[in-house]
Amino acid sequence: MDKSQYKDIYVFIEQREGTVQNVAFELLGKAKELASRLNEKVYAMFLGQNISNKASELIAYGADTVLCIDAPELGVYNTEPYAQAIAQIICDRKPAIVLIGATTIGRDLGPRLSARINTGLTADCTGLDISEEGNLLMTRPAFGGNLMATIVCKEHRPQMSTVRPGVMLKGERDGSRNGDVEQVTISFDKSKFRVRILKSVKEEKNLIDITDAKVLVSGGRGVGDAEGFRKLEKLAETIGAEVSSSRAMVDAGIIPHDRQVGQTGKTVRPDLYFAIGISGAIQHLAGMEESDYIIAINKDKSAPIFQCADLGIVGNASQIIPLLTEKLAAK
Repeated sequence: MDKSQYKDIYVFIEQREGTVQNVAFELLGKAKELASRLNEKVYAMFLGQNISNKASELIAYGADTVLCIDAPELGVYNTEPYAQAIAQIICDRKPAIVLIGATTIGRDLGPRLSARINTGLTADCTGLDISEEGNLLMTRPAFGGNLMATIVCKEHRPQMSTVRPGVMLKGERDGSRNGDVEQVTISFDKSKFRVRILKSVKEEKNLIDITDAKVLVSGGRGVGDAEGFRKLEKLAETIGAEVSSSRAMVDAGIIPHDRQVGQTGKTVRPDLYFAIGISGAIQHLAGMEESDYIIAINKDKSAPIFQCADLGIVGNASQIIPLLTEKLAAK
């Protein structure tokens, strides 16, 4: 492979019903940083239907060129048409790096693309960097989160990774940035369209995604059981927060996985994070240590969580939480 033919960073812009997802803006910011070190450009791959009017916003967040693929086949995410479209772009334009959000869509799309274009894929990355040789350094948790592995794709191009939402900081919007919007036409092979979306049924949820929450009340093994989490929910309701948890409570079936904070869950950066009954294992800290202010409540005064907390309370969470909720409600 002549790697010199491959250059620039391409970012898959995930949108749902025309709304660009936060992970896309996070990746554009990171891509802009990496591209400046490589002296290359950032291309946004924007796929969907009736989306062209939103392309300029991607330039404001770091894209130099937006490749707008506006087609009825891409109106609702479906693996085959999306994989065909991006595979054609990669084969025609030869990007050096392709970044995709590690969402449910990205985790479906990434492996399909890597197989079709015969390159590697590092999944669920939490860190990206450039080596002295100009290769992409892709860091991800390994062995259940007990180790962090940095992976390099030396022999193949493009270098591909899916990146966990929330781990990259969303860049500042710059409305003065100049860039190009290019309309791209894809030749679809519809004979390979084996799946049709007949209807989308949405589950009604009033919960805010924990990655977007400003205040999180997070519980661990020390909270005990479902009754303990009901106390956390009362506290969260009192202060306008969302409830999240460590992996232990997800494994116990008390809290759903989309509420999990940590290396095998979600990375969060709230203004205020309550770590209640959480010991502070490295896997959990990796998902919340960038919080602006951390309050830890744990009966073990030697718990690692106190090492990163701004305020620590040593005591039994089941006794402290009702008192705290009462005091805050009175305010």
